[in-house]
Amino acid sequence: MLLWAALVGLSFPVVGLMSELPPLLLTALRFAIACAGLFVLARRSPDFLPRGRSLPLYALMGLCLAGFFSAMFWAAHHATALTMATLHVTVPLLAFLLGLGFGVERLAWRLPLILGLGAAGALGLAFAESLVQGGRLQFGIGEAVFFLGCLSTALYPVLSRWGLASGRLPESAAVRTFWSLGLGGLLVGLAGLAIEPVGRLAAMRATDLALLVYLGLCSSALTFWLMQRATAVLTPGVVTAYGYLVPFVSMLLLFLRSPQHIGWVWLPGSLMVLVAMALLMRGDVRVGG
Repeated sequence: MLLWAALVGLSFPVVGLMSELPPLLLTALRFAIACAGLFVLARRSPDFLPRGRSLPLYALMGLCLAGFFSAMFWAAHHATALTMATLHVTVPLLAFLLGLGFGVERLAWRLPLILGLGAAGALGLAFAESLVQGGRLQFGIGEAVFFLGCLSTALYPVLSRWGLASGRLPESAAVRTFWSLGLGGLLVGLAGLAIEPVGRLAAMRATDLALLVYLGLCSSALTFWLMQRATAVLTPGVVTAYGYLVPFVSMLLLFLRSPQHIGWVWLPGSLMVLVAMALLMRGDVRVGG
């Protein structure tokens, strides 16, 4: 999950480098690239072909992924990166609450306190970034769309854990990732063909295509395979809590690009995030544990 956090943290600046293209079709292409990368690994599993009762769940999980990435692509050009990073802080708490509803989280005081500490640290890093880069928090239609995307991505590990617990999904993380991405990509691609101008994809530059391949293989296939592996042994709240490291990764990238921005303003948020992660890893909050 530490590798997952690093890859997700890198994806936000990469998305901002892309041209403004149809978000639904772009998401479908991203998922297709991810599935191509996962096929060989998933095909080796004896449970590769989905059973009848797993198909609706795969489709719903895929829609969760498609909803988040479509919202992310669209909001990248209608919302500030600072506000998007701040809204992403809500994902672990949303996953915990949804997990309680699905019966895959335990109602206890320890995990919510750790989630609160991590959220406070992530917000502290966002505030520090606003001071350094002169950005500001705001909430408009772009931010509202991205928040719905955050709700979608919070539901994904909850559905996956519930599917494993109920026997609807196989043990192979690669198979679960392949079919959820594949069905989600198919559904969002059909929606994109119906409502988006396909011709706008012709404006895609070579750099856009290269970035899309990177996002498909590293920020979709690899990150969700890692998440699926973690979901088998950790609760959804714990899995998504590693997202608190995403603004920490963004801070490190900023320091690499602009070392002059290093200052004490980053320290409180960084310490809170690191302490929250240490408590999570020390507590080892596993399913059934």
